[in-house]
Amino acid sequence: MIQDFINYCLADGYSRSTIHRTLIYIKSVLKYATDMGIKTNASKIEFYFGQERCSTIVTLSEQELSLINETEVPDRLRDSKHWLLISCYTGQRYSDFIRFTDKQIKTVNNVPCIHFVQQKTKKEILLPLHPIVQKIIENRQGFPPTVYLQKYNSQIKEIAKFVGINEEITTNLRLGHRKKFIRTEKWRCLSSHIGRRSFATNFHGQIPTSLLITATGHSSEKMFLNYIKPLNTEHAVLLNNYFEETYKRRILKQN
Repeated sequence: MIQDFINYCLADGYSRSTIHRTLIYIKSVLKYATDMGIKTNASKIEFYFGQERCSTIVTLSEQELSLINETEVPDRLRDSKHWLLISCYTGQRYSDFIRFTDKQIKTVNNVPCIHFVQQKTKKEILLPLHPIVQKIIENRQGFPPTVYLQKYNSQIKEIAKFVGINEEITTNLRLGHRKKFIRTEKWRCLSSHIGRRSFATNFHGQIPTSLLITATGHSSEKMFLNYIKPLNTEHAVLLNNYFEETYKRRILKQN
């Protein structure tokens, strides 16, 4: 029955994580039945059907964010552009950053901060405002007006396409009711969560992880690291620089 169920789910396009989670539910029900005195084979049930194919975590690099920041977009996209930058430099969920108001700005030791309570976690956050966010607020004389989620998701794709973020990537993209691995242009993969992932990836390794977790409100480092883009070429280049410097010092010492 288990193998038939797995075959059915795979044929119908369900992800392996969804199948695995459902099988755990089935096993839990059978274990409960066993505890209630009903004879089952719960203890003998084992399932393994290979690992999920790794998905590319889509983020916007510092260079891409600079390109978005410096490019003039049509007026109808201006609000979404500024919210996109704000999200990438605050690391907050859409449900939180879209509710930012001037009244939440507080100055702490001459540092402008945004003070709010996260909708999902109910955590109280005091977050210093990145210079780019400060500049947006200064130029606009406040935060942009609200852009509703569906419109925001559509417009940030349009913005990324407009500025030329068209690198081809392979990722797990929702098509209808299922996610499928496809190769597509990066701008097509942007959604409201791009800011949170970009913030975590761009500042990881540059700022202590404990401070980043305080900013994002994640419950643990493990949860935070789920947001990090696994293949970070900038970090690889930075590490290579350290390798070269270390090697040069060793050669000089030997000479």
